[in-house]
Amino acid sequence: MNLLFSNDRRGQYPQSWYAATAHALDPFPALQGEARADVCIVGGGFTGLSAALHLAKAGRDVVLLEAHRVGFGASGRNGGQLGSGQRVDQFTLEKLVGAEDARKLWDLGEDAKALVKALVAEHGIDCDLRPGVAHAAFTAREVKHEHAYVAHLKDRYGYGQIEALDRDAMQALCPSPKYVGGALDMGAAHLHPLNFALGLARAAVAAGVRIHEGTCVQQIGEGQSPVEIRTDAGKVRAEHVILAANGYLGGLNRKVAARVMPINNFIAATPPLGEEAARVLARDVAVADSKFVVNYFRLSPDKRLLFGGGESYGYRFPDIDRTVRRPMAEIFPHLADIPFDYTWGGTLAITMRRLPYVARVAPNVLSASGYSGHGVGSATQAGQIMARAIEGESDGFDVLSRIPTRPFPGGAALRAPLLTLAMMWYATRDRLGI
Repeated sequence: MNLLFSNDRRGQYPQSWYAATAHALDPFPALQGEARADVCIVGGGFTGLSAALHLAKAGRDVVLLEAHRVGFGASGRNGGQLGSGQRVDQFTLEKLVGAEDARKLWDLGEDAKALVKALVAEHGIDCDLRPGVAHAAFTAREVKHEHAYVAHLKDRYGYGQIEALDRDAMQALCPSPKYVGGALDMGAAHLHPLNFALGLARAAVAAGVRIHEGTCVQQIGEGQSPVEIRTDAGKVRAEHVILAANGYLGGLNRKVAARVMPINNFIAATPPLGEEAARVLARDVAVADSKFVVNYFRLSPDKRLLFGGGESYGYRFPDIDRTVRRPMAEIFPHLADIPFDYTWGGTLAITMRRLPYVARVAPNVLSASGYSGHGVGSATQAGQIMARAIEGESDGFDVLSRIPTRPFPGGAALRAPLLTLAMMWYATRDRLGI
């Protein structure tokens, strides 16, 4: 089975609230026959669109190939949270890569947020960009850790846009009976991810990028110069290739596939809550909590609750209503029986360490993926960093590529069952609060 076509209709966005409120683009033509380019990009999400835009601005001739529609994958389906730093905290990074590279990774995270905000402003992208992401904790021990992390960011990294929240402050912000404290990061933000992707696509086309939708890549001739990229109805010859397919890479590159694994995550949108929205959130911020399988949510501009929760690890999506309703009812018991106007799933990609895998997988083939739920900023920045690497500026690329990224155990046949067992263990820990 192919994840590209397992849960979706060919060339169509999922029936999500994002798709229903998108500033739609007319379809781009599929590639027919042969094309030439300086750079061929495989994948039309944040990574590929950002890379294309930055390369075109630098004067490169760019072709971007997307199997469905731009923003079709995780980029157009996610929770829309633009978080600070990296997917894992600075405590962990300092132990993993040392203080110097941990500082560089923090700075890259700050640059990623600034990049997204700058692109929105420069290109007039209408994507409901708003400041604020809260981190919610379930236990006193988790609150203690969260507050220590706030102090650490302020003391070591000079980050003053985050504040610790005690129980009363958290309840004033998010009156869920489950949350007992946390933090509020006003330097982070949230947005409409599909409209951000579509805005990047408009900007890329205006800069001269040739986008081909409905174009599935079948083979990449690594070791060639130029590289030949074969599709279902044509081919591209390019001096450089960027792999930006994330969870939909399939078997296009074994080195990446060994380290980056697709998983599925799910979101539901309620009807507009009206005045009842204040029983979910008192401010227009997003929330992510401390569970290993994270619950994340925010209110839409028309006061719907957009709630994300639950994961699966196979090719087919489960019953999404049931999958999302279970964690949502735990956080907001008064909404346990509310109908959903929209439910949708999407495939993202993770690595063993929950940090992106950025690599030169062949002399003229670059890849970035595995953002592990932190892709709004990280993926957009990865596209820029790979574009700069092609232009000869490799500082950011080198920092990210130094992150140690182990292959998943078990190979292609066993990694999904092993991950399922591991996630069941973490889910049990979540339920027990240990």
